[in-house]
Amino acid sequence: MLKLNSNFSKFQQNYLFVTVRNKVNEYKAMHPEKDVISLGIGDVTQPLVPAVIDAMHRAVDEMGKTDTFKGYGQDFGYHTLRNAIIENDYAAYGVKLSLDEVFINDGAKSDTGNIGELFDIDNTVAVCDPVYPVYIDSNVIAGRTGDLIDGRWSKLIYMPCVAENGFVPELPEEKADIIYLCYPNNPTGAHATLDQLKRWVDYALENGSILLYDAAYSAFISDGLPKTIYQVDGAKACAIEFKSFSKTAGFTGVRCGYTVIPKDLQFDGQSLNAMWARRQSTKFNEASYISQVGASAIFTEEGKKQTLDTIAYYKKNAHTIKSGLQKAGFEVYGGENAPYIWLKTPNGLTSWEFFDELLEKTQVVGTPGSGFGPSGEGYFRLTAFGSAENTEEAVRRIVCAF
Repeated sequence: MLKLNSNFSKFQQNYLFVTVRNKVNEYKAMHPEKDVISLGIGDVTQPLVPAVIDAMHRAVDEMGKTDTFKGYGQDFGYHTLRNAIIENDYAAYGVKLSLDEVFINDGAKSDTGNIGELFDIDNTVAVCDPVYPVYIDSNVIAGRTGDLIDGRWSKLIYMPCVAENGFVPELPEEKADIIYLCYPNNPTGAHATLDQLKRWVDYALENGSILLYDAAYSAFISDGLPKTIYQVDGAKACAIEFKSFSKTAGFTGVRCGYTVIPKDLQFDGQSLNAMWARRQSTKFNEASYISQVGASAIFTEEGKKQTLDTIAYYKKNAHTIKSGLQKAGFEVYGGENAPYIWLKTPNGLTSWEFFDELLEKTQVVGTPGSGFGPSGEGYFRLTAFGSAENTEEAVRRIVCAF
């Protein structure tokens, strides 16, 4: 008799953002006359920049001609894109990488979810709390988390990220084999300094642990903070880094990102780089040629300027949200080197109570902090990815209602 993966039965509800979307759709169906503004699910609103559009048009034309048509791509991503990534995202910050240490994907979410296939299910996993749900959910599916008891997975090591520690966790007292870090952070909008990241690198090297470092929002950093974990000495021997063009360049609907797995990552006599290359050869055939050509255009002089303009647009939205809510008396964090604003729910409301009240009173959508983990209770995430007009209107409505 066929047996199924019983770990799926451990999930108590839909994926967080599906739940948010369903509740919003129900509200819209009941109140079709209401103008709902979404600052919840972190989808972008600004179009692809002209440099990317032009490059993708050229790529489409190439696909329509016999002599320039492209079938399967080069191993693990086109060399033009991978070299551009190495030069602009790493060499520019003093980090040396080789071509075969960079793997193109269809967005960071896929690889952060799939990377666990490299590791035995008996490894202990530590996550920031609150945390991007994919890190936990993928380990639930793999069977590493134990059972959900009173809102916590019994085998997970939770590392609270709270106001008292600046939303950067302390080192765990237990030994953690796999450690997920995300900076600039989703959902809190916090960032870690070089010294703070060094503590994690030192911990990983001392304990034989792996750091899974999600740097999807590094393009939003403008205060001289580290853009990559590999700016820390020793990190190439203990860290895998994930980056994405989704929020950097509006690729949520195009799908392209990359993962860096240095050859220095050697565990139990095996190379994680070689293991991932074998895994990708088996299960993945790259992002499309058109997507990769578009991504390459981000690194042209014109593409860089245009992309920075888009990032500045969202950062201005973040400032609008943070400053507006602070003036209204809200306790607010993030929103400076990240596109997320993390606010304390008012009047003692739970995260979901505030979600419901905010939607009912203001028709503004955010994401309940408790959906990101136990330490997220009593907090709420807003994103800066809306239009400037909607962002200003959303802040006006919230300030008037609360």
